[in-house]
Amino acid sequence: MRTVIVSLWVASLLVTACYSGLAGSDPTTETDAEGSTGTTTDAPADGSSTVASTTSTTVDPDGTTTVDPDGTTDESTGAPPAEPGIHWVGRFDDTDPAGVRMGWSGVGLVARFDGTGATVRMDDAGRYFTVLVDGMLQPTLATSTGMQDYVLASGLPAGEHVIELYRRTEGSFGPTVIEQVTIDGELLAPPPVARRMEIIGDSISCGYGNEGVSPCSFSAQTENHYMTYGAIAARAVGAELHTVAWSGKGMVYNFGDDVNQPLPELYDRTIASSGDPWSFDWQPDVVAVNLGTNDFSTDGDPPQPLFTDAYVEFLGHLRDVYPGAFLLVLQPSLFGAENDMVQGYLMDVVAQVQAGGDSNVAYADVNVTWIGSGCDGHPTVATHEGMAGRLVQELQAHLGW
Repeated sequence: MRTVIVSLWVASLLVTACYSGLAGSDPTTETDAEGSTGTTTDAPADGSSTVASTTSTTVDPDGTTTVDPDGTTDESTGAPPAEPGIHWVGRFDDTDPAGVRMGWSGVGLVARFDGTGATVRMDDAGRYFTVLVDGMLQPTLATSTGMQDYVLASGLPAGEHVIELYRRTEGSFGPTVIEQVTIDGELLAPPPVARRMEIIGDSISCGYGNEGVSPCSFSAQTENHYMTYGAIAARAVGAELHTVAWSGKGMVYNFGDDVNQPLPELYDRTIASSGDPWSFDWQPDVVAVNLGTNDFSTDGDPPQPLFTDAYVEFLGHLRDVYPGAFLLVLQPSLFGAENDMVQGYLMDVVAQVQAGGDSNVAYADVNVTWIGSGCDGHPTVATHEGMAGRLVQELQAHLGW
């Protein structure tokens, strides 16, 4: 069996398609770091890909990778077939030869190959990842700091397989650095998906405490982005998801009336915990904004003009970077009279944007009656599943999905 070693910071440039994982429920068993299968190498100093010999891939003398055309085309688009490569899910930085850096909730990779297994070499402080093999959830992958090898799959039946790896925890834990992926077999083009969705939010969108049972406090072990309303809904409609969310953040006021760097001030970052700007080359079909719970979490609520003006300005920024996206303003998780008050604020926001000539925006309430309570008063996975169902209804209504 051939072993293909992918130097990720170059291989990422080969990707021409998108993919989103299949639905499933998350098991509780964890898998710690294991030894790598196959041979590993560091990324070459000249920046060339180390994708090894396959029937369709050759390595030129200067170290660059080329793919020999076979004369076939994609039947759905008429375009040449996508080249072999790793597909990155979420925002990523591949400018450093030391590895691809990622940091927001749900970031990860998809690799399609003809072979028997795969290993990833990475440095991660986020602690936990969701792994899928051919759409089937595997035991949760537990990670630790320091560059280490983690077996994603081994001993698979010879043939074509798809492996997915998604970060469960949020950006406040720090970045994930992926140095390489080792494939026991031949790397293939990633599976294509046409739909793209972005969720912007706070702890609920991150999955804070959704796998805990109250009473409990925040921990990496109980946060699972893969089972949030956004991720569940994205899988249901076949969309790739980017999530830009941070616990405690608001539109104007963070939790406890803190005004230091609300979410809009962090939004343009490639990595959640650092300031490098994102390129916005990836263009979603729909962007759902779920902010406001923290703005109104204590007695010092922001006045209406401050909140609504900031929201209108942020939607304007989203329209600048995503000119073709449908913008969905989601009702945050609030209760009683406060919920009704903020609903009025958000309807005013949407009315202002529409009056300004942008009709590609709408208000939606995807909240449901909670089923149990997770850590620190956050929704459980069961509640997230109900919210996902409501979000799917909104996507069907506005985009025909």
